[in-house]
Formats: sequence, structure tokens, C-alpha cells
Amino acid sequence: MSGSKNSLKEATKRKIFRRTSASKALAVSPKQERRRTAAQRDTSDTKLKPMSQTRRTAQQKPRTRNPKEPVRKTPVKIIPLGGLNEIGKNFNVIECSNDMFVLDCGLAFPDDDMPGVDIVIPDFSYIEKNIDKLRGVVITHGHEDHIGGLPYFLKKFNVPVYGTRLTIGLVEGKLKEHGILADCKLNVVEPRNTVKLGCMAVEFIRVNHSIPDAVGFAIHTPAGVLIHTGDFKVDYTPIEGGIIDLPRFAELGNKGVLALMSDSTNSERQGFTMSERKVGESFERLFSQADGKRIIIATFASNIHRVQQIINNAVRCGRKVACSGRSMVNVMSKGVELGYLKVPEGVLIDIESISRYAPEKTVIVTTGSQGEPMSALKRMSENEHRQVSITPNDFIIISANPIPGNEKLVTNVVNDLMKLGAEVIYEGMYDVHVSGHACQEEQKLMLSITKPKFFIPVHGEYKHLMKHKQTALTVGIPESNIIIAEIGNVIETDGVDMKISGQVPAGRVLVDGLGVGDVGAIVLRDRKRLAADGLIIAVATIDRMSGEILAGPDVVSRGFVYVRESEELMKEAQSLLLETLTDCLDRNMKDWNTIKGKMKDRLSDFIFQKTKRSPMILPIIMEI
Repeated sequence: MSGSKNSLKEATKRKIFRRTSASKALAVSPKQERRRTAAQRDTSDTKLKPMSQTRRTAQQKPRTRNPKEPVRKTPVKIIPLGGLNEIGKNFNVIECSNDMFVLDCGLAFPDDDMPGVDIVIPDFSYIEKNIDKLRGVVITHGHEDHIGGLPYFLKKFNVPVYGTRLTIGLVEGKLKEHGILADCKLNVVEPRNTVKLGCMAVEFIRVNHSIPDAVGFAIHTPAGVLIHTGDFKVDYTPIEGGIIDLPRFAELGNKGVLALMSDSTNSERQGFTMSERKVGESFERLFSQADGKRIIIATFASNIHRVQQIINNAVRCGRKVACSGRSMVNVMSKGVELGYLKVPEGVLIDIESISRYAPEKTVIVTTGSQGEPMSALKRMSENEHRQVSITPNDFIIISANPIPGNEKLVTNVVNDLMKLGAEVIYEGMYDVHVSGHACQEEQKLMLSITKPKFFIPVHGEYKHLMKHKQTALTVGIPESNIIIAEIGNVIETDGVDMKISGQVPAGRVLVDGLGVGDVGAIVLRDRKRLAADGLIIAVATIDRMSGEILAGPDVVSRGFVYVRESEELMKEAQSLLLETLTDCLDRNMKDWNTIKGKMKDRLSDFIFQKTKRSPMILPIIMEI
């Protein structure tokens, strides 16, 4: 009996425990009860709200960013205004927010279809519209296609210019010629130093080129790092100045490079560019070969490394060195002044005194390696140089390859020099020239160590840019990340994407004498027509009161036909003009422009019918 009672007690306890546990589980604190009530109220309210109101509430919830989604940053614009699809006239704008700066400001030489034009410079109109954003100009090196436009630019925009020591020295000479040096702000920057330009910073990085003190740039922007190589090659044994700073390019590549803009000039050439020292070795052999003769060497004035090797070999052979050509004299003087050219005392002599020395004891360093019409070598080949007359005792070395388009000019100079009896060494006959630009293997090296996300080939014609693109594909740059741009394109990047987002005014401005931009398409068209078919001037004198023809019409020809051999044609033209003019006056025409138009049209049709030529016709009517 007692056992039954105990069992009953145990069962009762278990029931009570289960009820108590269930109560505890269901029990809530006052705070929890308030939350539950609010939640129920919200739920019931939501059921009663219109659908549009519910959607608006959902939209107001803060959006959580996917951690894998890339962060878009302040956009940066790269705007090439020169140097693409052409050789020369390098001019680029880098823009971010309310800041922008110019990278290089060069010139180009006129094409054959620009008669009378001296030089070609970029169009600065985009800069004029955004002058408030302009923070300065940075220059990669001192070649004309990178600094030649600066005097014209600084006359309009007085902003600071930053470059290395030799580059600024050469810029000073150009600004002095234009009379604006005192007003300009020139700043010397050493490689590995950085210049702050608004929200961007430009780091100078040493590269090798055919002129000392050349640099590329690492442009630090809010969107990421942009690298512009400038004109470069990899020379492990440079004459002066140290090798290209590959470690810094690689360091930037490891940290992350958003975009690389790289020199494309030699993108069609395989392998590596030879060292400048190779030319020095060739000079040693050629100087020995020229024993007993006067040596004349034509090269680019700015190639100070090559001039140094010429001087070294002249000293070794006991020869004096003279310079001919204004640009050669200017660059050599600046090179000596700044210590980039080391010339023993007494070696340099004035070209005016060259006749006092035995020819076999002299070396003449001259301009004209491209056959330029007014260059010193061209004048020598035509026997028009005041101090130098070419003889069979001259040994001439043209230490340069023709720039595309100059081949015929160089050939003409070589032919004329040979006709005068001189021995001429040119182009590929010996290793008398090496390029200052990277070939394909060096371009691959630059792409590989910088590891850019995006790639923009620069500095070259379209075929060079496309070939550089093919090289970039071989090292793993996706085709979608390579941009082949044209001048005026706005290349925009936010650190995630890069695309061409617009177009700005771009083109060329022609400089003729002191005139800048006053020679346009119409003037060039007239010059071409004058050059092709000549000019005919028709002059008549008319009494203002009576309308009688007092004199003429007389016909004057220039560059059209030789008048003495075409007298009959000129007489027929004169009769036709008289008939036309008389007909107009008989019909009481008073508008001289209308009369001149009819004279021009009738004479033009007659001349074309007789000769199949279209000379420019200029009617002139004088009133008395």
C-alpha cells in the first residue's frame, strides 16, 4: 500500500513540474510583451496599408553593399590632344574634378601638303575653355616634339612648368628666343621626386632615351595610378645618367597600376633596341677608316650622348671639333654649360675658323640628318655653305635613320654629296645610329612589370598603336582593356571601368612666320593651287563717270605659261576679257564684284578648254 502511495506522489510531482516548465516557457517579461505587441501592431498595419505605401517603406531601407562589388572612385579623364596617329605634336591633358595639367607640349613639322608653313602646334582651345582648372605643365624630355609648342602655349597660359635639369635648360633657350623667359615659371625636378598638381601628384621616374634626363611619370590620382612612360628604351650601358628605373616601375606594378600609356614608336621592330655604346664602337672603326680625310657627321642636335662619343673619338685621334647649324650650336652650348657634355679645353673650335686647320685634323658636327631644306648639311651638298666646301677629301657620316616621309630628302642629299666626290656613310651601312625608342621585347618588359589593368598605346601612327596592342595581348592584357584612341577623345576611368566617353576640340594650328593660326584650309588650298597651276591677273581701268574702258584689260601670268612662247593664247584671253567687260558695261552693270565674277568665269572656262589647267584667276578693276 505504501508503495502505491509513493508512486502516486511521484506522478503528481512530474505533472506539476511539466506544467511549471511550460508556464516558464510561455512567460515573457513586460519589455518582451511590449515588443511583441508593437510587432503585431506593425503587422496588422501593414496588412491594412496600400501596396504603394508598402513598396515605399521597403525602398527606404538602407541598401547593404556587396563586399565583392568594386568601389567606384572619383573619375579621371585622359585627353590626348596630339601625338596619336601621328609622329610629333605630343600634347596630353589629365583631368580630375576641378584640376587638370598638361603632359608635354610639342610641335610637328609640316607635311608636303602645307606649303609655306614653318611648324605645326596643337590646338589649345580646350585649355582656354577650362583655364580655371589648369595647374601646370610637366615635360618628359627636351625633344622638339615634346617642348616645341611651349613658347606658344605659355604666351597664352602663364602656368608653372616642371621638368628635369637639361629639359628645363633647353626650354629656357626656346623661351628666350621668343622673349618671354623672364615671365615664365620654370621648375627643375629630380627623378623620384613628386609634384603636387591639385588633387593629383606626378612622380618623375628616370628612363633611357636618345637625350639625357628623360623621364616617365607615375600619376597618382583618386581613381588609381596612371603610368606614362614618355619616350623610352631600356639601355643597360648608357653613356650618361644611369639606367631606366625599372625597380620603381615594378614597385608600382606590385602595388597596382590602373592604366599604362606606353611609347609605340618602335612597336613594329622585334627584339631589343641596341645600346648607344654600339654607335661609339662604330665611330672608332670609321675614324680609323677616315685617316687623312676631314670627317663630317650629321646627327640630331639633341642627341648629346652621340655628340659626346664623337668628341671622345676626336680627342683620341687628335682632331678639333666644330659645330655647324644653329640648333646644334645651341644644344651643345647648353650641354657644356650644364655639364652633360664633357669637352677637354681647346678641342672645340668655331666653324668660322675651320679653314685655319688641316682638314684631316678636324671633325664637323652638323645638323641636316633628315635632309631638311635649310639645314647645314643640305647647304653643304649644294655648295652654298659659307665655311664648308665639299671635296673628295671629305668622309661624311649620316648618323640617323630617315623619319618616315623624309626618305627622299635624305636620298637627295646623299646623291649630291657623292656627286661632289665625298665618301658617304648612311643608314644601315654601319651601326652609325641606334633608336631611342623601345622595341617589342622592351615593351613587353614594361607591360609585365607594371601589370596595368588598362593599356593605352601612345606616341605613334595608327599602325604603331595597333602593333603595340598585339604585343600587349601576348602578355595577357585583355583586348577589352586596351584602348586605341584618337586625338580629342576623352578617355574616362573611375578605377573600375575605362571607356571613351566623349570628344573635345582638337587638331592642328599652323605657324607661318610670326602668324599663329592665320593660315587655314582656304589659304592652304590657294597655295596648293598656285603651286600646281600658277596665277593669271587680269587688270582693267574704267572711268567712274562715263563707264568707258580707259586701259586694258591686260593679262599677266605667273607660274602658268611662259608668256613669250604663248603670245597667241594671251592675246585670245585678252580679247575674251575685253568682250566680257564691254558686254557688262553696255548692260549698265555697276557692281564691280559681279563684273569681276563674270570675267573670272569666262576666262577660267577658256583657259581650261585650251590647256586643261585651272590656274588661279585674279581680276582687278581700277576706277578713275
